[in-house]
Amino acid sequence: MRSLYIKFVVITIGIMIFSGVLSFFISNTYYQQKLKPYNDEKNTNIALSISSFIEDHPSINIEEYLNHLSSIGYQFYLTDRLGNESFFGSPFRVTTLSDSIRDEVLNGTIYHGILHFPQETFVTGFFANELENTIGVPFMYNNRNYALFLRPDIKLLFNEMHLLFGWLLVLTIVLSILFVLFSTKYLVKPISQLTSATKSLAKGDFNVKVSTSRQDELGELSHSFLTMARRLEQVDDMRKEFVSNISHDIQSPLSNIKGYTNLLENESICQEERNQYITIINDEIKRLSNLTKQLLLLASLDKNNDILKKESVDIGKQIKELIRNSKWLINEKDIMLEYTIPEVIIKGDPSLLYTVWDNLLSNAIKYNRPNGSIEMTMKEKESSVLILCKDTGVGLNEKDINRIFDRFYRVDTARTRSVEGTGLGLSIVATIVKLHHGTIHVESKRDEGTIFTIELPKS
Repeated sequence: MRSLYIKFVVITIGIMIFSGVLSFFISNTYYQQKLKPYNDEKNTNIALSISSFIEDHPSINIEEYLNHLSSIGYQFYLTDRLGNESFFGSPFRVTTLSDSIRDEVLNGTIYHGILHFPQETFVTGFFANELENTIGVPFMYNNRNYALFLRPDIKLLFNEMHLLFGWLLVLTIVLSILFVLFSTKYLVKPISQLTSATKSLAKGDFNVKVSTSRQDELGELSHSFLTMARRLEQVDDMRKEFVSNISHDIQSPLSNIKGYTNLLENESICQEERNQYITIINDEIKRLSNLTKQLLLLASLDKNNDILKKESVDIGKQIKELIRNSKWLINEKDIMLEYTIPEVIIKGDPSLLYTVWDNLLSNAIKYNRPNGSIEMTMKEKESSVLILCKDTGVGLNEKDINRIFDRFYRVDTARTRSVEGTGLGLSIVATIVKLHHGTIHVESKRDEGTIFTIELPKS
């Protein structure tokens, strides 16, 4: 039974059978403990009423009277001390009755056969058509002692009900099984779809479709699966783009190095050109070195949180030191820098946090306009600190904002060619902020500037 559908059907039908058997035992116990005494008392009162009526009307014909009563739903057995006996109504299935019981009733004792009928597990007593399963009462008729044994004629009283309950039971079982088959198919269908979609996903086909119309746990599971599939597709696209970008970023400087190295082999070039080629080769080597360092840093950040070496660090002091070190570059581009940086101490990795401020300020300088401005502010909250870096650079459109933290993503080809960079800086920034349990948010408008907002917990 490897199929979930078959397992579900078998388990459900098994539960139905077990519930039916358990219900029978419980109801049988209830009958033995509660209904049986009540049934005995009720039929005893009826038998005593009949015997009293006979004694009060000595002129009545007993046989006609008992025949009349048997026609409305009772079985009777009448006997006297001489051993004369008569049956009225439907015949008893078992007519065995001990002489001691007859003698006791003839001597004036009431016989409670319904109450004391053997309490076997599968015999309720109510349906046992036996002479012992009766109520016996004594009475006098024409100065003779009689014993009258009575029980309801179940077959006469409930014949139609037997058929009704029989058909009801059969239809209930058949319809229950049919409904289980169809309802199980309805329940298992989305799981089958998910299984098929999972196999397609494993083969690299991300264009999977599953029904998400159900408003239950399976519908939620299908929706989550589709979300996962779309995310995996994005990750796969990012992986392909990553490979393409890193191949380009490595191949381009290597090609330049190779080309200019070949030119250096030409002995006819002058010293000035030779120095120029050497400078270009050194720049390309630095570019490759920077790319390698950033890739190694990203790999370390992705691996685990163990890279963090948290200690108390004054991030205000860090940012001020960075601004001093970058002052010559800011002045070179005629950029006006304003900052409000108080001294704030938080728990974090000093080296990684410095990388965050360095990347933000470097981008603000690189992508700013001549005679533009940069504003850096820090606001201390009760349990966190807010750092804002605002520039008047070229800005970003909505599409760029959504992908600005993707690895190797650059805003546009024209700017990428004119500005040095690897496209890894902001991805590193976002990863470091996340490792410090902080958040980073970007607001930007094309040709108006960009605002980066970072919030870090103090501890």
